[in-house]
Amino acid sequence: MANVQIIQRHAHLVGAVQLAFVNGREGKVAKAVLTAISNSRRGSGNSREEEATAIQWTLWGKQAENAAEYLGKGSHVNIVGRLRNNNYEKDGETVYGMAFTAEEIDYLDSRAESDARRNGGQAGEGSADQAAPAATSRKPRNARQPSHA
Repeated sequence: MANVQIIQRHAHLVGAVQLAFVNGREGKVAKAVLTAISNSRRGSGNSREEEATAIQWTLWGKQAENAAEYLGKGSHVNIVGRLRNNNYEKDGETVYGMAFTAEEIDYLDSRAESDARRNGGQAGEGSADQAAPAATSRKPRNARQPSHA
């Protein structure tokens, strides 16, 4: 069965991430489902049109748990994944379907935006001031330890 790579750039989530734990080969495994929508532009000049594309993605394991914890409605993401056939037999007839599985997901929101979204969108002056010290106290990227250490 061939897979097709799908890239969805600059998308935002249309709702909350739905997390469940399902039976896997080695016990329970996290499964998250999210719907991301992005716009693509076609044409040029005055005839330029925008077309919205919504894709329902499935994430697995630790990636699913992280998405459920840190993403919410309106979160901005880039997703790279694969499309595969999800056909099955029902009552002797073939039902055709497709499934999108995320392999990589980039969180595009800042820490302050993410915290405000998780706290019910209360991004007033008070909450922004509280979130700023946490974001500025981080080490510069070159001073962090590599991920393999």
